[in-house]
Amino acid sequence: MSRSRVIEDAVPAGARERILTAAFEAFKERGYAATSTLEIATRARVSKRELYALVGNKQKMLIAAIGERAKRLQPPADMPMLRDRGTLEQVLTAFGAQLVREVSDPTVVAIFRLAIAEAVQAPEVARTLDSLGRETSRAALRDIMSQSRAAGLIDGRPADLAEQFAGLLWRDLMVSLLLGVVERPNPRLIEARARDAAAAFLLLHPVP
Repeated sequence: MSRSRVIEDAVPAGARERILTAAFEAFKERGYAATSTLEIATRARVSKRELYALVGNKQKMLIAAIGERAKRLQPPADMPMLRDRGTLEQVLTAFGAQLVREVSDPTVVAIFRLAIAEAVQAPEVARTLDSLGRETSRAALRDIMSQSRAAGLIDGRPADLAEQFAGLLWRDLMVSLLLGVVERPNPRLIEARARDAAAAFLLLHPVP
């Protein structure tokens, strides 16, 4: 049995979650570049050896924190087959609502703010957020658009179609959330935003 496995077995359950929570809180308060692994270990009430065995270095902590959130930005496994435009509208509405709900969460908005604040000193924060977080949702939308085009429901490049739908969905909401000038929309408003975006998208892209 490896040393890291022995350490992991000896650490109380929940230690990994405490480490990730402590890391994120420290990143928000002090910045990613200025936060030390010792400070994170102290906040999480673990030793540095335990910290490295359970999670790894700061970048791995960041990847783990963003990666967990990114899993929620994938299309549902039970997504219906896209055989007609009514189903496509339902899928776009459901996925759009899920996307806004997850990304507008205060914790996620804080990650975006962190990436912007650290863009010069620690560009790896923005790169990680873009490759793990934003790319997950972009890939999901591209997949929906690819299936729709294959079914003859719409026409165009999946990447362009995904970008257009995202633009209709978000408009200026994300910028306003980052600036702190609006509150997170409630579930009713999120659903309405997604429904309006899906309807507008289909108007822009009639049946080929």
